[in-house]
Amino acid sequence: MDRRQRIAIFTTASLPWMTGTAINPLFRAAYLAKGGDRKITLVIPWLSLKDQKLVYPNNAMFGSPWEQESYIGQWLERRIAFIPDFGICFYPGKFAVDKRSIIPVGDILEIISNEEADIAVLGEPKHLTWFHHGKRWKTKFRLYVKREKNGRLLAFLLKYLNSWVVSIYCHKVIRLSAATQDYPRSIICNLHGVNPKFLEVGKKIFEQLQSRNRAFTKGAGLEIDLYGNTEDSDRVKEAGNKLKLVVRVHPGRDHADPLFHDTTDVVCTTTAEALAMGKIVICANHPSNDFFKRFSNCRTYDDGNGFIEATQLNQVVAKELDKNQSTKFASISLNLQKNMEATPAYLHYVALGFETTRRAFGAIPESLYPDEEQCKELGLFTLTGRVGSKKDN
Repeated sequence: MDRRQRIAIFTTASLPWMTGTAINPLFRAAYLAKGGDRKITLVIPWLSLKDQKLVYPNNAMFGSPWEQESYIGQWLERRIAFIPDFGICFYPGKFAVDKRSIIPVGDILEIISNEEADIAVLGEPKHLTWFHHGKRWKTKFRLYVKREKNGRLLAFLLKYLNSWVVSIYCHKVIRLSAATQDYPRSIICNLHGVNPKFLEVGKKIFEQLQSRNRAFTKGAGLEIDLYGNTEDSDRVKEAGNKLKLVVRVHPGRDHADPLFHDTTDVVCTTTAEALAMGKIVICANHPSNDFFKRFSNCRTYDDGNGFIEATQLNQVVAKELDKNQSTKFASISLNLQKNMEATPAYLHYVALGFETTRRAFGAIPESLYPDEEQCKELGLFTLTGRVGSKKDN
């Protein structure tokens, strides 16, 4: 019997959409599976053709989930030095144009069998729980880890909606920085890490500096080269022209591409990679950058003058309670907590079970259950609203 720890990584995006929520969970799955002591499943959205046209760049289209899985596998194997050993499952999703995000359709917890439900790790959990109607995550999985990506608040009420769904659905909350929204039972920890390729570049840069050679030849300047594929490329060019800046926009390239070894990255998502490569990183003195301040090649600034100058799991130790006393107290607290969570969880379940209420919350119309097209594409069937895999029944 396979007794390995089983981890399901849910996310709201997948390649070829080149976003952090597509790429980071993919690498996380590969490296968690390395060594073979864990059984990893990456759970990603499947979009029908009409939504693929809205999301995927360069007219990339997939006729089936298996075509997309093959594409993802080939992309990953070109970027890591080992053969990845993890599974990929798809859940039905729809693209919400107003939110610029993919939203799950139906009860996606059915994708993972009860026997495999040890730990769930979620990227952008708000989008995965806002309109969830089905079994509770904390009941399905023995441990549910929530990773907050950016903490943007669309409105005052959204802050409390986020706190509500997170408190009733999450066992533990891991925030990337103090700049994200605060939640109950949360800690701050930058857990992304970097690809070993960036560390290799950093070693070479260090060797050059040790031998007193100039490591970075291009420096930083007001002529800016941007790399990426986005619908906002034309707006970026226009903004640069208005500011009378030289801004050149190029097609997207891999962060580890040799082109970037001696150039400067300024995008926040590449900060850790730039530090690992030994580059000088200049960033604002802001809670979101607290993690990076510990590195010697990080420079921070508070204002314009400071910028000019800069360009040259907290563990709380507590006394142990008496063992019997603490066990009794923990039991009482756990039961009280479960009772307090049961009512709001039930209210959320009931409210999100009606089309009218879902629309009022901002859900995509007719997104309670997958449509016939998605069921056919994913090999699912519907039975009184339940979504399951044919092979499991």
